[in-house]
Amino acid sequence: MVQLPEETADKSVAQKMGFGTICEIGKERIRRAGKKTKESYPLIARKIDIGFRVFKLDDTNMTDVYYSAGEYTQGLLSMLESNVKADRTDLDLLFGCLLEWGLPLSMPYKSEQIEGCTVHTYNDGDLIACFDENIPDSVIKAIAMRQPLRAVFRDSSFDGSPAKINVGEIFKMLAPDTRIKVI
Repeated sequence: MVQLPEETADKSVAQKMGFGTICEIGKERIRRAGKKTKESYPLIARKIDIGFRVFKLDDTNMTDVYYSAGEYTQGLLSMLESNVKADRTDLDLLFGCLLEWGLPLSMPYKSEQIEGCTVHTYNDGDLIACFDENIPDSVIKAIAMRQPLRAVFRDSSFDGSPAKINVGEIFKMLAPDTRIKVI
């Protein structure tokens, strides 16, 4: 379902029921349809996933770095330390990568902690991502041993170029067919 964030009319029944936008009405209808399906077909319902995801269209997760050489100042350089916009979450980055790779947004997803790092697994290993800073080699190895089709990290996930090179070497040994991307 695609819906513009159109507001409900003032003093309408929908607004009186607490729905500020047409999208909110749509989400509630989907929830009710799922609940009714589970109630109407209890034996089948155990195997049915009635969940859904809601996405909001936005611009890129990456900071704008379109400056000419003469426009760079010392103060501007410190603002460019991170290539990801400050208000973006791990899930924003994950789903941005899914879109870039042309993967469907409807597949199963889980998140887990490995040695204090948040690791996101999409569709049982089609993509595994970790966007934490300074990820230890042991976490990289744990991800590589799962042999995902794709692995994604942030540039700040590594403490310098040697650590980034080491990730490539770990994957060459443990998961040579994995495509690695650093954003």
